[in-house]
Amino acid sequence: MENESMDGIRGSGQDVSLEVQEVGRKVAQCSHSAEEVLAGFHEIQMEDWQSPAGQAYRESVALQAVAVRRALDRILEASAAVAAHARAALTSECSPDGRC
Repeated sequence: MENESMDGIRGSGQDVSLEVQEVGRKVAQCSHSAEEVLAGFHEIQMEDWQSPAGQAYRESVALQAVAVRRALDRILEASAAVAAHARAALTSECSPDGRC
């Protein structure tokens, strides 16, 4: 009897594809959340603060926005990779243990 918790997702190509698609939905949710954070940063940057503290805060937010943008780009790349993997699993005739 094979250990179900061993080394990743088990099942037919369709089962694996469905599970990978679920991972893809979670990655898409992360992407949406990051986009919301960026929108909030953009709103902060549009504020017209004249004080040195306000300007420093806005500059800090701009740096954080750059970091979140980079993370979002990586999330989008991961989303594309997960979608490609789901498609490959659906059409694969190999079992999860590598037997074809």
